[in-house]
Amino acid sequence: MNNNDYREITEDDVTTVSTDQKEEMNGQESVNDTPDVSENEKETVQAEVTNSDASDEKEPEYEDICYICRRPEHIAGKMIKIPNNICICQDCMQKTFDSMNQTGFSMDDMLNMNMGKMPNISMINLSDLQGMQGFIPNNQKIKKKKPKEKKEPVLDIKKIPAPHKIKASLDEYVVGQEHAKKVMSVAVYNHYKRIASDEKDGIEIEKSNMLMIGPTGSGKTYLVKTLAKLLDVPLAITDATSLTEAGYIGDDIESVVSKLLAAADNDVERAEHGIIFIDEIDKIAKKRNTNQRDVSGESVQQGMLKLLEGAEVEVPVGASSKNAMVPMTMVNTKNILFICGGAFPELEDIIKERLNKSASIGFKSELKDKYDQDENILQKVTIEDVRKFGMIPEFLGRLPIMFTLEALTEDMLVRILKEPKNAILKQYQKLLAMDEVRLEFEDDALMAIAKQAKEKKVGARALRAIIEDFMLDIMYEIPKDDNIGMVTITKEYVEKKGGPLITMRGCAQIAAVE
Repeated sequence: MNNNDYREITEDDVTTVSTDQKEEMNGQESVNDTPDVSENEKETVQAEVTNSDASDEKEPEYEDICYICRRPEHIAGKMIKIPNNICICQDCMQKTFDSMNQTGFSMDDMLNMNMGKMPNISMINLSDLQGMQGFIPNNQKIKKKKPKEKKEPVLDIKKIPAPHKIKASLDEYVVGQEHAKKVMSVAVYNHYKRIASDEKDGIEIEKSNMLMIGPTGSGKTYLVKTLAKLLDVPLAITDATSLTEAGYIGDDIESVVSKLLAAADNDVERAEHGIIFIDEIDKIAKKRNTNQRDVSGESVQQGMLKLLEGAEVEVPVGASSKNAMVPMTMVNTKNILFICGGAFPELEDIIKERLNKSASIGFKSELKDKYDQDENILQKVTIEDVRKFGMIPEFLGRLPIMFTLEALTEDMLVRILKEPKNAILKQYQKLLAMDEVRLEFEDDALMAIAKQAKEKKVGARALRAIIEDFMLDIMYEIPKDDNIGMVTITKEYVEKKGGPLITMRGCAQIAAVE
């Protein structure tokens, strides 16, 4: 037997070589005194061993997920790994073997690859699965939990700013709404003090979820988005419009927690200390005078009770609904702060009806239209009014903090235009500054914009629509002429009774402004 034959013997076949053949090969090696394996092959083998040792020493950051049932390792148990980095749990592997045994052919035929006794059966070629290592997207991978003995506090109370600092940061972006900013600052700060506290003295601080009510365009969503920038904690913003009862078309209730898990980079421990803002919460109110099943109203409220209270829920990872192809994981919502917000249209009518009902006849009677011009009538809301709107008492009982936002006045709209860090006027001034053109607004023009926005009754959202309308021609014409140095927006131009003031470069007016 020559050296080439010896090289062709694989590692699995070494056990079948007889003792005489081994002695013969050893004798040939001593006579020839040349290595059977080349230096390149030795280096390749050593590199493979080194890489395998390194991969064994470095524990992977994400859990293994079963290719068939999509359950993570901490739920399904130890995984069986096959080539191409495919993992299968023991349950699915056992079910596969049981299915083979029930087909009528023996396992010996499978092992011996005797395909003649198995009609219409073709074995899987693992080479066809080449390149399928990424069959699980990154947003569906779950991070491994840290060992309990090495567990460190996830949150340091000293890193969370005090309520007055949170409110001061909100003041830089949000105009007005002093009461709402104060309530949110205190609630968030107390929430993380609750997480950091211990229960050795037997005192357990309960969770204070919030219900935020305000007219459209008053800044409910913007408040929470700004809060997300200030705090270094995972925060998910979702809406309740697409939520339905389990089993119906739409997003499952657990999808709100799934978005928080994605915001925490699929780190379950970090997500369990996060904040969830559920917008449009008024859209899941009980439907009135309906004869069909209310799958997107009261049923959703009932399903969300366990989330608000705190419970172990199974949520999909990287998806909005549960299905067979999405991995699942358990999340405890006990330490998750929920903030619910909604405009609650027609709630004003319920409040007016309650206020007018108390004294409508006799000497102490009041005019029925007394509250028609009250823009901040929502501040007189009570739990009974919200319950009459269509929210069930069990749901409201889990939202102990309820506050309202003020309606925006014309003066507040003018401040919104120019005071915040990312004010709308500053955005357009930056756009024109790229063309080396200065943009200015007269005070009368700002009041005219605020007046038009007030008439639209959609809050601060109307400001950009109005500015986009009259700025279109300016943004189109400015790049044509390089001699334009400054554009001043006047009240007449906003009201479409005149044009803007155009100042050419080199004028004394521009030098005075600069």
